[in-house]
Amino acid sequence: MRRLPFLNGVRAFEAAARAGSFAAAAEELHVSPAAVSRMVRLLEQRLGVALFARSANRLALTAAGRTYQTGLTQIFDSLALLTDQVTAVGARQVLTVGVGPTFAIRWLIPRLADFRRQAPEVDVRITTGGVAAPFDPDWSCGITLGDGRWPDLVAEPLFAADLLPVCTPALARTLSTPGDLEGASLLRVGHAPDDWARWLQAAGQPRTTANGPQFEYYGQALQGGCPSPC
Repeated sequence: MRRLPFLNGVRAFEAAARAGSFAAAAEELHVSPAAVSRMVRLLEQRLGVALFARSANRLALTAAGRTYQTGLTQIFDSLALLTDQVTAVGARQVLTVGVGPTFAIRWLIPRLADFRRQAPEVDVRITTGGVAAPFDPDWSCGITLGDGRWPDLVAEPLFAADLLPVCTPALARTLSTPGDLEGASLLRVGHAPDDWARWLQAAGQPRTTANGPQFEYYGQALQGGCPSPC
């Protein structure tokens, strides 16, 4: 267990030793000289060591006092610096953005450098989860697909998203119409299970069922390496 000395007395002693008088320490600490003297005397009693050699017109440090003051001043200086660092971090504006991994990598992260030049005081933190995860109350904002109708949240449109299939050039040469996808292995994304159904409906193939490997995110599907639309 940490044993700490009489901290008010320690602070009073360090100020008096550094300033050279109880009066100067009292001005710094916003107390009376008599209060400083009493706190220092109590500290000496608790330590069992004399820190000042007192005389009518002079206040001098003892050898123990000089050693104690040197160490304490370094400690208080370090504490002041640490406090400044902590309060500086607390004063920074933090922007936590919840976003899907693929969107973060392909759209958001490449634009962060420009944002930092415009708002260097903002500490940007990106957390991934995307549409598969509910909105986290610790986020400042989130970017997700949807119609913007989310209770208790304010939604701002970023841009519209076009839904279209992609495939390798070699496979594209074998496809002429949407009907050619019948029986093909269609890569799917787990958090967007209706994507193929919506596209096939719009393409006039409502009876075609998407069957193929399923990935968690779009980026994984794009990197799947399977020669089929994804």
